[in-house]
Amino acid sequence: MRWFGFGTALGIDLGTSNVLVYQHGRGIVLREPAVVAVTRSEGKLAAIGEEARQMLGRTPGNIHAVSPLQAGVIANYSVATGLLRHLINRLCGRGRLVHPDVAICLPCAATGVERRAVLDAAHDAGARRVYPLLSPVAAALGAALPVTQPQGHLVVDIGGGTTDIAVISLGGMVTGGAVRVGGQNCDDAIIRYLRREYNLLVGEHMAEEVKLQIGSAERLEHEMTMEVRGRDLMDGLPRTVRLRSEEIRDALAEPLTAISDKIRQVLERTPPELAADIMERGMVLAGGGALLRRIGRFITRRTNVPTRQADDPPSCAALGAGKYLETLRRTDGAWEPAAPSVTGRRE
Repeated sequence: MRWFGFGTALGIDLGTSNVLVYQHGRGIVLREPAVVAVTRSEGKLAAIGEEARQMLGRTPGNIHAVSPLQAGVIANYSVATGLLRHLINRLCGRGRLVHPDVAICLPCAATGVERRAVLDAAHDAGARRVYPLLSPVAAALGAALPVTQPQGHLVVDIGGGTTDIAVISLGGMVTGGAVRVGGQNCDDAIIRYLRREYNLLVGEHMAEEVKLQIGSAERLEHEMTMEVRGRDLMDGLPRTVRLRSEEIRDALAEPLTAISDKIRQVLERTPPELAADIMERGMVLAGGGALLRRIGRFITRRTNVPTRQADDPPSCAALGAGKYLETLRRTDGAWEPAAPSVTGRRE
């Protein structure tokens, strides 16, 4: 077996909220918000990642800060290609002689056209070969689950714009599903709640901060409060209100219920032998949404299946994509899987 050269293999989790990149031999080397600032007149990239995220809602008229991905798939092809090209150039160098091989995570809900758009964007950004990998399968690899064994594993990857659910056994997805609900939908639910109950308009930054500081899926032992600043919709002036964690829990009930209902649907289609394995081992929660307080208890209460959180949930998919690349070997100039296929398809 001959391993690929250092720096020529990248595992990319191209998420709705964040982009994480795994580089062979170095681990997770990049973690950036999936936001790009573009000039309106020429369409050139003005800023990428955290710098662009800070511009959201604060840009002058000639600059537009956008998220090139929505619900885990590309919404703006040219901007997404520019984002991927920037990441590849940053890690591999602009004057590289060898283009990197890339494993890229795709949501289960993506259509064939949406999947092809992601793969084409990676090719156009400078990748040599692109290997698609379903997000929950990548998350299972990143969580160090023995996915090639004849055992059932249920993985729930809660991302920014979509939640992917998969029952995995013998290196492949037996059954699965996805719902286009994730962390951003939770932020939107908080924004709607504040508008409805307090006539207060807040931005995405503030809504996310509320979710992180006092958000929870189940009742807390010690409830919390925080001050929230926004614009009063009645008189247009700045105003501050104090929110309780109980209120945010009520606001989050709708998106969290949609996620748990989809998990129940996947469980209903699971073969009984694998269902028994899942009941014994529990389901694994990955993705940034798994960090919400008490979300495991909420899902357990609604599905009767125990849950556990993966180590470093936001990084699982990128780590899994990197591990998948490291199972590949070069044979006569072509890549061949050294383990049972975990993609379901080769492209």
